Amino acid sequence: MMLKKQYIAFFPALVMVGCTSQQAMQESNKPVRQGNVEITQTQTIQVKPTPQPVVTQPVAKPTYNSFYDWKSDFSMRAIASGNDAATVRRLLDSAYLNQQVISLDSGQPEFSKMPWEYVDSAVSDGRVSTGKRKFAEQRAYLSQLESQYGVSAEIVAAIWGMESSYGVVTGNSSLPSSLGSLAYDGRRQEFAETQLLSLATLLQRGDVSWSQLEGSWAGGMGQTQFIPATWLKHGVDGDGDGHRNPWATGDALASTANYLSNSGWVRGLAPFYEATVPTSFDYSTVGSKQSAARWAAMGVDTIADVSLDANTEMELWLPAGKDGPVLLLSPNFDVIKVYNNSSSYALGVSLLGKAITGQGGLQKSWPRYERPLSTTQVRNLQQRLTSAGYDTKGADGIVGTNTRMAFQRWQGDNGQTPDGFITQRSASSLASW
Repeated sequence: MMLKKQYIAFFPALVMVGCTSQQAMQESNKPVRQGNVEITQTQTIQVKPTPQPVVTQPVAKPTYNSFYDWKSDFSMRAIASGNDAATVRRLLDSAYLNQQVISLDSGQPEFSKMPWEYVDSAVSDGRVSTGKRKFAEQRAYLSQLESQYGVSAEIVAAIWGMESSYGVVTGNSSLPSSLGSLAYDGRRQEFAETQLLSLATLLQRGDVSWSQLEGSWAGGMGQTQFIPATWLKHGVDGDGDGHRNPWATGDALASTANYLSNSGWVRGLAPFYEATVPTSFDYSTVGSKQSAARWAAMGVDTIADVSLDANTEMELWLPAGKDGPVLLLSPNFDVIKVYNNSSSYALGVSLLGKAITGQGGLQKSWPRYERPLSTTQVRNLQQRLTSAGYDTKGADGIVGTNTRMAFQRWQGDNGQTPDGFITQRSASSLASW
């Protein structure tokens, strides 16, 4: 028998990443059951569409003859903008050009990964066993954070595990040098310079010490790998010592919960629910967001017996196509992606959270016989799809949302099940010249 999960239909107002929402002030009468999903008919959430970005003309970026020239120019600009001169100069004095950082930032893998490869790594035996021990050690504190911020304790613990192996691997790259090298390279100059200024502020107020300036090559700091600007905005003093230090366990875990809460986490809602679809299912709806009631009406049925609010927007995701798991993604799945804008990452975090708290994983097995495209093949695919009228918004060799959606439309017009899953078998006619 499947264990029924109770879910309160009337929950606090949802603020999703990149959009706003309002809570209706009216509750329902009686729930309606469709398959394993108990739909409570309320009017609790109305999600407004994400505002479209304003398109502006690109501004030419300055170029520098040397790393020293960039440091001199940035130092003048930073001090002229009101930043503490002594802190800025000391920070830049310690920075050196790291060509490896530039290479890592511009590098691409030869082959795209299949989703199960990422998941296998996320829930490896070592990560899960260590996670169970660390979760037990921090259980009382994580429960306190869940009560305070509403974010599931296992999700905070899973992010801790994914980002730094529970505080063990926080990075050994010089943060001033990594961020300075990214700024000098120019591809992400504004981002990197913003992080450097935020780091200077953290040093000034004593949250970060001068002896703690090591992190990831991309600028991540501490046990849950915040970039400086995000820590400046969302970091909290979890251990009560008067400082907000990303290398301190109490501060890192509390700040992660605070960040997810500020990004719209909905208390009591799982990131995803595994489901099934009927044999006559319209696969062209894969990837779209519909209300829970609408998915139920289309025959999408959760495997576990759960109660969902009728108006909660859920996305149907087939990470490995029609032959793999079927997932209904809740708004909390998108919230996890504020850490890493990757669906595979969010799935890995979700499954790791389940594993370290003794819950089961996915019931449907992965189609491990499928093989990915190489970067060159993906670029060929993108070019051919675009030429055929299925615009992928560029040919960068990376399988992103636009490429999957374009391929899904092509599948529907060419006799394939439109599940959007790009493999050597499904895309062979488009991927090779």
